[in-house]
Amino acid sequence: MKLFAAHALLPGGWATDVLLETDAAGMLVAVTADAGADGAVRAAGPVVAGMPNLHSHAFQRALAGRTGARGGAGDSFWTWRQAMYAFLDRVDADAFQAIATQAYVEMLRAGYTAVAEFHYVHHDPAGRPYADPAELAWRIVAAARDAGIALTLLPVFYAHAGFGGAPPLPGQRRFVHTVDGYLRLQARVAAAARDGGFVAGAAPHSLRAATAGELAAVVAGCPVGAPLHIHAAEQAQEVEACIAATGLAPVAWLVERAGVDDRWCVVHATHVTADELEALARRGVTVGLAPTTEADLGDGTFPAAAFVARGGSFGIGSDSNTQIDPFAELRQLEWSQRLALGRRNVLGAGAGTVGAALWSAAAHGGARALAQPVGALAAGSRADLVVLDTRDAALAEQRIDDVLDAAIFGPARRPVRDVLVAGRWVVRDGRHLRDDDALDGFRRALRAVAQRG
Repeated sequence: MKLFAAHALLPGGWATDVLLETDAAGMLVAVTADAGADGAVRAAGPVVAGMPNLHSHAFQRALAGRTGARGGAGDSFWTWRQAMYAFLDRVDADAFQAIATQAYVEMLRAGYTAVAEFHYVHHDPAGRPYADPAELAWRIVAAARDAGIALTLLPVFYAHAGFGGAPPLPGQRRFVHTVDGYLRLQARVAAAARDGGFVAGAAPHSLRAATAGELAAVVAGCPVGAPLHIHAAEQAQEVEACIAATGLAPVAWLVERAGVDDRWCVVHATHVTADELEALARRGVTVGLAPTTEADLGDGTFPAAAFVARGGSFGIGSDSNTQIDPFAELRQLEWSQRLALGRRNVLGAGAGTVGAALWSAAAHGGARALAQPVGALAAGSRADLVVLDTRDAALAEQRIDDVLDAAIFGPARRPVRDVLVAGRWVVRDGRHLRDDDALDGFRRALRAVAQRG
């Protein structure tokens, strides 16, 4: 396939008259600026690399808009978590898959072309393993395949309710594994990935959910080169509890005792010190940010400007899927820095604009975290790309240098026109090819969940 774009964001910046050539496997084999159309399909707008979503809990898409009733002055992540547990008690395997399919369809429509699923729901609603212990993992694989999104599947190890090996709570019964049981699951997923068209990694949930010995065993069992993700330092209460239990804050513990390196994605890292930022950047760790979720849960603000200044790599994710929109994530990220620092245009770099810098940096960091060859329009990358919709009033008549800033910071409601994954169109003119089927299944799933309430 050949695609011609009047404008495309390449690793060196915006280029004109760009010819993108893909092979039968959906990989870019040549990207040429100042080229002729040469009979190629013409993109209907400016083209950018598709955005990797480095942190998703797909089932939480069904919770969006359902946790707004105030529970008192102490509402926080921890009270939201109780609502999530209660909802999850009513979600069976069929509903789980239907919800994930809808979430993935919405991701593609929004401009995400790949997703890292931080998959921690393993058992049935009573906490019993399914006849096939990997049942819900296969449901995630099926949902991603049906939607057409590229998948990095991260089975999660979860064993405890708090530091020091505290026994799990009743609401966590669907998550819990022994180390041996988890390693068997992880091995099955890794074996299936080789022929199943997805990437497999591993994810110890957090230091509060895994002891030091368990975390070491999970990391040792992860295939060489596979990605490793972990939640850390999302809430101040978590940091205080970790210091009380271990003498170190979570990120410092991971640096000093887990030897985190460029295979790792530390998700959130909201409450960190300057020394911890320096260590993460020096070791090549990607920080996974979910700014709209972090804002929704009242977690706090990651010091992104200080991290980027140290050469740190970051990506973005939709996490709880209250918002599924990479433009909104980048807007919230930049605005959080402006509010914290009292100045504008914080995360831009070089001579380019903030919008182009944010998109390129997040796409690059997300590709590292997913261990997928994506995130840039360059030969050797997969042909995952987004065509922006200049019919949206926010993008109308914008200079090409400003078009991503308009999409991120302007009043755009539908900045994405078309989406290509591995050389195949999955979104055309703003509509996913499975929009109607996915929504019908999602509605049926929500009705079934409500009937079990």
